[in-house]
Amino acid sequence: MSDRTLTRAEVTDAIVREVGVTRQESADLLDRTLDLIGAALEQEQEVKLARFGNFVVRSKAAREGRNPKTGEEAPIAARRVVTFRPSPMLKSQVGGD
Repeated sequence: MSDRTLTRAEVTDAIVREVGVTRQESADLLDRTLDLIGAALEQEQEVKLARFGNFVVRSKAAREGRNPKTGEEAPIAARRVVTFRPSPMLKSQVGGD
């Protein structure tokens, strides 16, 4: 794996090594999993992955923003954003606890 970023190809390779399926089956499995997560979020469902965390779609109201370069005010449209809350297990794993 690279030093900073875990890529889709690296996850696919890890599935091949750990599970013992072909590279194509591994790639299909990963793609299908990500498609399911994306579809659930598109329908504004919460995605809970035990021992990893939760993905939630939140609605943000329209507001006035400011261009930091010019200082000019600009409207920011209402939008939906995806937020992630890590599980306590993931927090402790990353935090070194």
